[in-house]
Amino acid sequence: MIAQVVPVLLAFGANLGDRGETIRAAQDELSAAPGISGFVASPLRETIALTPEGPDPDAPRYLNGVATARTTLSPHELLDLVQRVEAAHGRTREVRWGARTLDIDIILFGGRVVQDERLTVPHPRAHERDFVLSPWLALDPDAVLMGHGRVAELLERVGDTTLPLGASDPAPPAGEAPHAR
Repeated sequence: MIAQVVPVLLAFGANLGDRGETIRAAQDELSAAPGISGFVASPLRETIALTPEGPDPDAPRYLNGVATARTTLSPHELLDLVQRVEAAHGRTREVRWGARTLDIDIILFGGRVVQDERLTVPHPRAHERDFVLSPWLALDPDAVLMGHGRVAELLERVGDTTLPLGASDPAPPAGEAPHAR
């Protein structure tokens, strides 16, 4: 039996350690993994840390990016793979939405919907996260998020607070949202 090849979208984030090096190393490991092909990574973008209470400009800033790939793995095999890569780069899961050396999310898995105790695909909050939408739009100007529409329109709706890697970011005036545009 020939394994089905499925397009996937992965999101990467890190705000501890050498963020860029960690993300690039993880991407290299994933692109070389059995069952993964056609791996293409977006440019990295810098963002303010997002907590359950909202943006936290005092927390270490994140680098974020996305990558498209094709896989013959099942959704849960892919999840196991990305979690092994996260663990190899020091990822721990003590605090939900806490600072981390590496976070890899499965945003899309072909046209499939997966919802169980371990995995929800499409990612349930991707449509409201500029740090996913902005690098994805840079990678694919015609991208569509299953169940939500065109990425360009979603990003326009939520606003883009991300910055190109290495861009300076002046602090917003007191009382204003960071990167308000």
